[in-house]
Amino acid sequence: MTDRTHAILTEPPLRLLLQMTAPNTLAFTLQAFVNLAEIYMIGRLGTEALAAIALVFPLLILVQTMSGGPLGGAITASIARALGHGNRDNAERLVWHAIYGAIIGAATFFILFILFGRQLLMLLGGDGIILDMAMSYCWVLFSTGLILWLGSTLGAAYRGAGDMAFPAKLMILSATLQVPLTAILVFGLFGAPALGVTGAAVSSVAVGAIMVTALLAELLRGQRAISLRMHHRGWRHELASDILKVARPASLNPLMNVATILGLTALVGQFGTQALAGYGIGTRIEFVMLPVIFAFGTALTTIVGTNIGAGNYERAELAGRYGMTSAAFICGTAGGFLALFPNLWIPIFTDDAGTFEVARTYIRIVGPAYTFLGIGLVLYFASQGAGTMTWPILAQILRFAISVGGAFFLVNYLGYGIKAVFIVTVIALASYAGIISIAVFNGAWRPKSSG
Repeated sequence: MTDRTHAILTEPPLRLLLQMTAPNTLAFTLQAFVNLAEIYMIGRLGTEALAAIALVFPLLILVQTMSGGPLGGAITASIARALGHGNRDNAERLVWHAIYGAIIGAATFFILFILFGRQLLMLLGGDGIILDMAMSYCWVLFSTGLILWLGSTLGAAYRGAGDMAFPAKLMILSATLQVPLTAILVFGLFGAPALGVTGAAVSSVAVGAIMVTALLAELLRGQRAISLRMHHRGWRHELASDILKVARPASLNPLMNVATILGLTALVGQFGTQALAGYGIGTRIEFVMLPVIFAFGTALTTIVGTNIGAGNYERAELAGRYGMTSAAFICGTAGGFLALFPNLWIPIFTDDAGTFEVARTYIRIVGPAYTFLGIGLVLYFASQGAGTMTWPILAQILRFAISVGGAFFLVNYLGYGIKAVFIVTVIALASYAGIISIAVFNGAWRPKSSG
């Protein structure tokens, strides 16, 4: 057993959770600012470039969430459980399976893009030069997709061994490099070719390649809790199955999120352009809190997985309570502040009175309910560590049914206004958080024989 694994099994859970969360919070927050900076730079190219990147955004988010969420989380969980069980050999075999998973995922998405990419972008409204720019970006993104997938799965392998610091340092370094490199390639600075929208994709791939090289090199050095050893490279069906038992159901989560966003956006769109713009401002604020939720969630995946592997079910549940409470406090405080002082931040995004009113209404109703968002997402990640995804996925399906189905019924059959959409969103979030937390703390992470 490594020192890090021993610490995860014995140190006070709250202190351990905060120590493991800190580096990821900074790394994920910086990455969010990189995304905003990229959008800002592309916006300087004009409306057509901004429209092109808007077309690409759903595909980029889907790749990032599928590689880093379902697959990455499953890899973290499997390695953590193996180390918690005292089986370092299997943990190192799982690093190879992380690489195999990245290869399969990247190849699958590339083939799907070749077959359906252009048609999908056209379906989303792309045509003419906007479609051409979006396709150019996507060709870079998907043809070199293995780099993005490897970055996600190898980083997940480190986190599974309790090593949050090294991948976080690389993410911070990547963020520092990516912003100036994107500016150079988008605008053609210092004699570089002006690649426009495509330059952002090339920058992302180039920086990602540096990160993947560093991750692989450190694993090959053999100085970490886990290593990449040639004699562990064989495919093992039982290890692949251990990853897939989490990754398969977890992959429904990003798909259901996309479906929920599209459904609610379509409903709000019935109330006009100002309603849609105000709703867009309100919902985008959620992204400010996601880095914190992800930081707590990825730490909990490791802590819960390691302790479940060691049979420490009570300790795993205690860590889950600490993580859930911390995320609920942070998200609830942030949402409450935004709801109390809408005049401080909404005018940054709009000076239109109608749009302002919708955004203010949204945040006053939904903002305090960010508490439930924090609880639900953190316990979703923690459940990956436990290898039990049934209740989180059922809760996500119910959230979709209540939010989209309930809002559709109230608006289109009972004639309620846009406030009804926001109220139903709160009910859906509360149901989502409630179902997962009740299930977890009534033994969902324990074997049936453990009660």
